[in-house]
Amino acid sequence: MTAARSQIPVTERVRSLEVRWVRPGQLEAAVTRWFARFPTGVESRVDTYLVDPQLAGLSVKLRHGAALEVKVYQGSPGTLEVAGRVRGRLEWWDKWSFPCGQPADDAPGWCPVRKLIHRFPAASGQAGARHAGLGEEARCDVELTEVHADGRDWWTLGFEATGPAGGLRTELEAAAALVFAQALPSGVELGIDDSQSYAQWLTGGPPRGGPAA
Repeated sequence: MTAARSQIPVTERVRSLEVRWVRPGQLEAAVTRWFARFPTGVESRVDTYLVDPQLAGLSVKLRHGAALEVKVYQGSPGTLEVAGRVRGRLEWWDKWSFPCGQPADDAPGWCPVRKLIHRFPAASGQAGARHAGLGEEARCDVELTEVHADGRDWWTLGFEATGPAGGLRTELEAAAALVFAQALPSGVELGIDDSQSYAQWLTGGPPRGGPAA
């Protein structure tokens, strides 16, 4: 174990409410300009996902070769729909992280996914009201990501709300209202058929069950 990896703590359970759309092809310049009206930070990394065997309700990945992240799907509270412009499937997830090394490049069952992530925190000051609890507040991170996997290009738009569970849906909906206050560029549509997690997209699994199905 290297010194860098030993600094990554084992996290307690983190509950999140998420919605993500995944689209094939390179990210269009018009979408990048649409998203650029927010002050984003940019991160480039490779996450390596376990795709074989397929584990129902689980997402397992090595984040940037340093942390093993295990996420457990906990159901869907319904759909997100904003001004008739987008419609996506909301998903509850629980997540744990552990320090871990990168597998060999030819390790069977693992798929590396190269990501260029444009992210901004639509925190309570931008998106909605604060939800105090246990010394923390709900927040929603929004990311537009260029993805390269298995020799192909994709892009995704995702929202991830974390904090006290009671405020997560309100925070995510407020962030979505902020982002989609300006319509997507002409010809770009984000519908329920595009709405899926990274794990579901990589394994080609069916949509999650629940009210959003």
